[in-house]
Amino acid sequence: MPEVNQYLFSNKELLEMLIKQAGVHEGKWILMANLGFSAGNFGPSPDQMSPGGVVAVLQMGIQRASPETPEQAVVDAAVFNPASSSTSKRRPSERSPASQKG
Repeated sequence: MPEVNQYLFSNKELLEMLIKQAGVHEGKWILMANLGFSAGNFGPSPDQMSPGGVVAVLQMGIQRASPETPEQAVVDAAVFNPASSSTSKRRPSERSPASQKG
C-alpha cells in the first residue's frame, strides 16, 4: 500500500475540526483567515522586474457568523459538536481568544 503524503480538507471540514479543537459547543461559526500582505518588485530577471504583491495566510480560525452569512458557510456547533453531560461540568478550554496572544 502506498504511503500517504497529502491530506486535503474542504473549508467546511476545517471549520468542523477547529470547532472541536476549540471545545465550542454552541453558536453558529464560520472559517476565517488572518492574511498578511507584502509589496515588492518581482520577476524572473532584473530586466523583467514588475511591481507585485504576496499574500500570506498567517492564521486560520473561527468567527461567530452574522445573521447575513450564507448558510452554506456556517456550522452550528450545537448540532455538530454538542456538549455531553461530562463536558458541561468541565472547566472551559485554556485556549485564549484571538484577541489575546497565545
